[in-house]
Amino acid sequence: MTEHPRVIIIQTTPYSTNNSSRSLDSYFHYWEKDRVRQIFSRNWVPRKGHCGELYQIKDSELLKKWLHRSVDVGTIYRYQDLDDQGSCQVIETDELSSKGYSIGRMHTPTIELMRGLLWKKKYWCTEKLIEWLDDYKPEIIFYNFTNNLFLQKIALFIADRYNIPIITAIGDDYYFNDKKSASLAYHLFRKQYKKLTEKIFAHPGSAVYVCDKIRDKYNERFFLDGETIYFNSAIKRKAFTPINTISPKIVYFGNIRLGRNIALKEVADVLGRVNSEYKLEIYSNEQDEIVYKDLKEHPNVVWAGAIPYSEVMNKTSMCDIYVVVESFEEKDINYTRYSLSTKAADGLASGAAVLAYGPSESGLIDYLYKTKAAVVCTEKNELENIIRDLLSSISKQREIYEKAIEITNKNHTLESSTAAFERVIYQTLNKK
Repeated sequence: MTEHPRVIIIQTTPYSTNNSSRSLDSYFHYWEKDRVRQIFSRNWVPRKGHCGELYQIKDSELLKKWLHRSVDVGTIYRYQDLDDQGSCQVIETDELSSKGYSIGRMHTPTIELMRGLLWKKKYWCTEKLIEWLDDYKPEIIFYNFTNNLFLQKIALFIADRYNIPIITAIGDDYYFNDKKSASLAYHLFRKQYKKLTEKIFAHPGSAVYVCDKIRDKYNERFFLDGETIYFNSAIKRKAFTPINTISPKIVYFGNIRLGRNIALKEVADVLGRVNSEYKLEIYSNEQDEIVYKDLKEHPNVVWAGAIPYSEVMNKTSMCDIYVVVESFEEKDINYTRYSLSTKAADGLASGAAVLAYGPSESGLIDYLYKTKAAVVCTEKNELENIIRDLLSSISKQREIYEKAIEITNKNHTLESSTAAFERVIYQTLNKK
C-alpha cells in the first residue's frame, strides 16, 4: 500500500486521543505515524497521540527572547519518548512565564495584538525549526482554523518555503463573526486577523468543515471546494434499554462556557421539578470557580470535574440520558452558530437517549433537530414537558435510538470520515 503524503498539522493543542484534539482522529486515524508531524503552542507536555514528532513553540520562550534573554526556542517531542495516553501535563513555569500565561488566557483584542507582536518570525523561525522541517520535507499543511494572529503566519511560511498547499479545518465562524465595539484594539485586531485569514484562503489548497452550514458559507465567500467531514466516535453502542425512571443516569461532558453553565442550571432546575432525586452529572475541566459555582452548589447537580476521555467513553456507554446544551444568549449564539462538536458523534453512537437543549440557531442543536436522532428543546418553557415525555414514552426512546444508529452509520463512522478526508487531500495535491 502506498504511504500517505507527509502532512504537518498546525494548531494550538497537541494531537491527543484524550482531549479536545481527539477530533483529529477523524482525519488521521489510518495515517502512518512517521507521515504526521505537528507544530503547537499550548503549554503542555503532549502524550502519545498519532504524531511521529511534535514541535512546540511556547509564548514564554518568545517572551524571554523578546527580552533579550538567552533561550532555546522550540522543543521537539518524538512519539517513542512520550508517555501513554492520559491528560496532557501542564509545564511548570517560572514566575514571569506564569504571569504571562495568566494574562494570555484572557484572549482580549489587546492581548492578542500583543501576542501577535511577540510571535514575530525572527523569534520563532529558528535554525532548529528549519532543520526539523527540512528533515521532514512536508507535502501538505493541515491548519486548524483559530482566532489568533500567529499560527497563520507559520502556516504561510511553511507553505511558501516548500511550495505546498494548505488544508484548512473550519469548525468555528471566526472570520465573519464581527461585533459592535467602541474598542480601537478590537477593530485593529479584526483587520489584521481578516487579512491573515484571506491570505490562507488565497493560497492553493482546500478546506474541511464540521457541518454543511459553515461549509456553504465559506466555500461561497472564498471560492473554495471543501467538504463536510463529520467527527466520529469510538464509543461502543449499548443495546436498547428503556430509561431507568427511578434513578436515571443523566450526564453532561465538556465545556461549560459560552453560557452553557446557565443552560445546564436550567436543565437541573427542571430535573428537580420532575423528581427531586434526579441528578445531572457534569464532567468538565473548567477551572474557574466563578463559572461552575452555581452548578457545584445546585441540589440536582453532581459536579464531578475533569476525567480522561477513556472514562468519558465508559460513563457515556452506561448512561440513560446524554445531555447537550447551548446558550440562548445572542452573544453566545454568535460563537456556536456553526459549531458541531464531538458531543454529537459521542451521544448518537452511545445508545443513550440524547437530550439537546438550546436555540435552533446553534449548529449543534440544529443538526440534532434535523437528524431526528435526539429529543430537542429549543424553547425554554417547553423543557419540562419534553423531559417528562421522554421519560414516559418508551416508544419515543426506541425511535430516537434507531434513528441514531442510522445517522451514526451515515455520518459518524471512522471509515466514512477518514475516506472523505483522504479524498480532499489527494484532490488538492492533484490540483497542485
